[in-house]
Amino acid sequence: MKLQRQTPGYVSHRIKIKRALWNITSAIFFRPFITKLFRPWRIALLKLFGADIKWDAEVYASVRIWAPWNLCMGHRACLGPDVICYNQDFVTLEDDAVVSQYSYLCTAGHDTSHMNTADSGLVVAPIVLRKKAWVGTRAFIGMGVEIGESAVVGATASVYKDVEPWTVVGGNPARFIKRRELKE
Repeated sequence: MKLQRQTPGYVSHRIKIKRALWNITSAIFFRPFITKLFRPWRIALLKLFGADIKWDAEVYASVRIWAPWNLCMGHRACLGPDVICYNQDFVTLEDDAVVSQYSYLCTAGHDTSHMNTADSGLVVAPIVLRKKAWVGTRAFIGMGVEIGESAVVGATASVYKDVEPWTVVGGNPARFIKRRELKE
């Protein structure tokens, strides 16, 4: 994935207003509604703020989403309890993709090629979880990463590079563990 460099200090007034409105809405109308009974309500709020999300997706009330307008979730995709979705760029979860509790999806970082950290501008790149990908608890998924179809990211793994389809990875940094094979 190609990193996109943002102009230092650039966050439009429109984005700042949208973020403020989302933060208020989230605090009052999203996070307090914790039971599955309110799942359609949470989906409706995300859609209202521009998320491309299917009605049968699951987003727990404790999830923290930076920008709903940069979120795309397919059928039965799930953001589990206490997931942080720092989506300054797009985060896409295809059908049946799951991000388990306490995981962190981070689409932004800083340009490390500068000696002076004050000059290290923000860089962003999307995160994509392909169909039936599964991210285990407390995993970190870095910017520009694609998790392949039916791949598994083990608990507490830190992923900085793409994960091939039908593989299991784990560790920090995440490394190949084995091919994923389903038993009948």
